[in-house]
Order: sequence, then C-alpha cells, then structure tokens
Amino acid sequence: MDIDREALAYVPSTGARRVHDTALVKATAASLEGYGVLVDDPGSFRIEIVRWPARGWRAIDEGSGDQGGVAEGLFEFWWKGATLFARNNAVGDSYLFGWSTWPEKASEEGPSTPPGLARARERALIWRANYHPDGGQLFYPLDGQSFVVPLALPGDDVTPEKFVTFWCDGSRGLYIHPNVWHGAVVPHADHARFLDRQGRVHARVSVNFVTEFGCYLGASLLQPPT
Repeated sequence: MDIDREALAYVPSTGARRVHDTALVKATAASLEGYGVLVDDPGSFRIEIVRWPARGWRAIDEGSGDQGGVAEGLFEFWWKGATLFARNNAVGDSYLFGWSTWPEKASEEGPSTPPGLARARERALIWRANYHPDGGQLFYPLDGQSFVVPLALPGDDVTPEKFVTFWCDGSRGLYIHPNVWHGAVVPHADHARFLDRQGRVHARVSVNFVTEFGCYLGASLLQPPT
C-alpha cells in the first residue's frame, strides 16, 4: 500500500548520529507489570477509558466525562525497503515510524536488507514515542506475526534511558495501559496486520528523541536473551 507523505500525521525528525539502544526483554505477565498485559481474546477485553480531568475544584459529574467510547479498526505496518510505515484505520492516521538504518541511507524501495548488512533488519531506529491520556490501546496480531515495541512507565520527564523494548511472539495481543509511553510497534515481517482497539478521543502526548535528546531510540529485532 502506498502512503502519501503529505498525509503523514507527523513529519519525521532526522539528523541525529547517535542511537540509544534499549534493553530487550520477552513480554510476559511479570515483565509487563505496570506497562500492560498480554491478551488472548481481543473481543472481550475491556479497554480502559480515563475520565476527563476536572480543571478546578469542582468534580466531574458521575456518569460523564468517559463516554467517548472505543475506536476499533485495522492497524497495518509495512517495511518499504529500510523504512517503516503504518496506517491506523481506527483513527484515520498514517505514520512514518522509523528505519532499520540511518534515515539518510534508508531506501523505500528494493530489498529490506540495506546494502552492506549481512542479514535482514537487526534493529529499528525510532524518532518519537507517545502516550494516550484518555485510554488504553490494544494491538492484536491478526496473522500471528511477532513484533517488538519499546515502552516506558508514565511520567512526562521521560528519557530514552527509561524505555525497555518488549519482544512479543505474535501468539497473543499486547494491551498498553493509559499514560504508558510507547514507541512504534515494529513487526519482524515486511507486512503485519493488527486489530487496534483504543480510546476514541485518541489524545496523544509525544516525545521527539531527535530534537530533545539528539538520538534515535534503538529497538532490537533479534531474539531476546534467555
């Protein structure tokens, strides 16, 4: 599928020459504590919706402020050469999430293994991450394909050092709690499809690793250590 660069939700930041490589761990109930949970049945899983915050000392009325509901749709990811694109049909946004080499060398055509590398993608270089204050988000792989995603616990004073990359084998979905930072979901395959369920308000708070920290966030695509 072609994505119009003019229609991207964000213009990607480039120019950094440093990578902060995150630790890679296998996603389990224990390792995901505080970040999210693994999901077997996406249809019955409840998406957390956060009530709209009160601006003053008067409380939000009971039964209000959390009625936006849940958006659901197909979230597709494509590696085009060494560049990772995605489209979230649940909210109608398209993205350029990252690269498997320096973006200045990353082609959007041809083989997924850049010239000079002995094997296919070993890591993704991610330029931004975000969290959703209005609700959680579920990614459920429709074709059983494995993927990784960098996560960090809530807090606006986030830094690259606070991210951990979780390796998911594709047999279960990944649910991310509200306010948890997440970088791109990065599939190992050239193309991956996920069922996406998330808060319909879809508020985003972002961190730009390139402009704020002068680096890309590195997410390993190798097998996690045993």
